[in-house]
Amino acid sequence: MKYLYYPGCSLESTGKPYDVSVRTVFKLLGFELEEIADWNCCGATAYMSVKETVALSISARVLALAEKIGGEIIAPCSSCYTILSKTNRDLKANPELEELVKEALDAGGLTYNGTVSVRHPLDVLVNDIGIELITAKAVRSLHGLKTANYYGCQLVRPEKGFDDREFPTSMDNLFASLGAENVYFPAKVRCCGGMLMTTFTEVGLKLNHDILQRAKENAADVILTTCPMCHINLEGYQSEINKKFHTNFNMPIVYFTQLLGWALGAGMEEVGMELNLIPIEHRVVGGVVTR
Repeated sequence: MKYLYYPGCSLESTGKPYDVSVRTVFKLLGFELEEIADWNCCGATAYMSVKETVALSISARVLALAEKIGGEIIAPCSSCYTILSKTNRDLKANPELEELVKEALDAGGLTYNGTVSVRHPLDVLVNDIGIELITAKAVRSLHGLKTANYYGCQLVRPEKGFDDREFPTSMDNLFASLGAENVYFPAKVRCCGGMLMTTFTEVGLKLNHDILQRAKENAADVILTTCPMCHINLEGYQSEINKKFHTNFNMPIVYFTQLLGWALGAGMEEVGMELNLIPIEHRVVGGVVTR
């Protein structure tokens, strides 16, 4: 299967460690990612609140570009993954809307016939490449590392996709196979608040405090994330959360592909660990047993 890579806006800015580590992981596993040329923003949720046809046309353009090449889209950002999947679904369910979007695409010299699948890298890694192959290629053990696997609210919702909507286990199974201990983490699909951190800060701080607290009280060494928005909220606001709630969180927040890449033998820079705000190396990775 040919995988077409759609990094999206976040992975070229605040989510750069995610971009670096996704590319590294697939390279180490022997799978090529072809970045979609001339891709554009998926529109996220902001465009949906302005005009539905405009929002769908923007994301449909990405799907149309991918269809011209042929293959499945890998979208690491949970928002991009959700929006592109939603566009596919809505166009198939609403012929009238589909015609309007086709007109918009036609004006740009593009067509889309609805043949492209949108996948998340976690789905591809676990269900296509397979845990068995990943484990066989691992050169470092994660034995002794306690992980809180945070999926966030978008990755497995609203529709049932590659994992359970209330109790997903893909990440848990993957990292357990590499030697990590998955701690009890009832906040694994709780919302981080997304943009509420900038619009309703008090609400956002409380949501992220609760996620961090659940990880800390269950003795996690690190929270693994699958989304750049979740990552920046949980990592970048810990000092503000500590001030407001009189806590002392200093929890490393790491993209799941960063830790996976390290287990596969990549160096810290190859998975963008130096770009994280809260270091993991001296407290966690340095203490992990190497095979």
